[in-house]
Amino acid sequence: MQGVQGKMISKPLLLTYLYLLIYILLSSGVILYNKWVLSPKYFNFPFPITLTMIHMGFSGAVAFFLVRVLKVVSPVKMTFEIYATCVIPISAFFAASLWFGNTAFLHISVAFIQMLKALMPVATFCMAVLCGTDKLRCDVFSNMVLVSIGVVISSYGEIHFNVIGTIYQVTGIVAEALRLVLTQVLLQKKGLTLNPITSLYYIAPCSFVFLFIPWYLLEQPEMEVSQIQFNFWIFFSNALCALALNFSIFLVIGRTGAVTIRVAGVLKDWILIALSTVVFPESTITGLNIVGYAIALCGVVMYNYIKVKDVRASQAPSDGIAERMGKVGFLVCIYYCGVPF
Repeated sequence: MQGVQGKMISKPLLLTYLYLLIYILLSSGVILYNKWVLSPKYFNFPFPITLTMIHMGFSGAVAFFLVRVLKVVSPVKMTFEIYATCVIPISAFFAASLWFGNTAFLHISVAFIQMLKALMPVATFCMAVLCGTDKLRCDVFSNMVLVSIGVVISSYGEIHFNVIGTIYQVTGIVAEALRLVLTQVLLQKKGLTLNPITSLYYIAPCSFVFLFIPWYLLEQPEMEVSQIQFNFWIFFSNALCALALNFSIFLVIGRTGAVTIRVAGVLKDWILIALSTVVFPESTITGLNIVGYAIALCGVVMYNYIKVKDVRASQAPSDGIAERMGKVGFLVCIYYCGVPF
């Protein structure tokens, strides 16, 4: 009897671990793939806006097919007011975060980008306080100081430090933080719940439109005169991996809690930093990089713990367990993971 119960328990647990593994591999793979495509030393397609537009166009088309044709999920009740006041600003900041983040790949290493991404909780907390969705608290502020100190130490230890690449990445982080805060407002104040599929359905096409303007002004003239290397299967597989990553987040949300999602995110960052030095041998990690990132990560982990407690405490006692876990998982995943490409 105990053996049967053990099998019944272990099978869902193994499935959960499988989904987490898929998420970690896809998340790391998409970032490494983007770096490989954009880097002049490898595939040499130095057009980050174009690559981002390919992702947005492909994801929007697939999301439309899933929502409107296959009806896998139902579209939410979207009014013009909500679309104009929420979806359009979120899409604009989403497009900006992807544009600047992908452009950073042209100037700095994947490992250093991941170290700079430790600033995401700092930027998100600052934006949330400025927008009035969070309060300035001593415990969170001390964690933010710790993260900032760690990132400064890590930057000081970066051998191939590049000011332009760092500015692009930090700007992308600020734009992503604004998107996360706006998404939180959309979820809480407007009473809407968007899963990764419906998020892509509404946001991807709008982001594509926002990206078209800088693409037309900055990249389109250069693409006309340069001999670009366009390989359909490279870009198709790249966009497919990005889309699969969003679906893996959907699976992870449904099977895990907030703590597990955040631990998986931290584990993914370490794996990605290690993998990037293997895939891109020119990337060099110094001892000061590791020490600084470890300090920053301590602050991130403590911040994650505080946010998990806050989100759980905010759930209504009348909510069912499954409903509460779904809300916690999705809110935390939005806050920590975003909708990555």
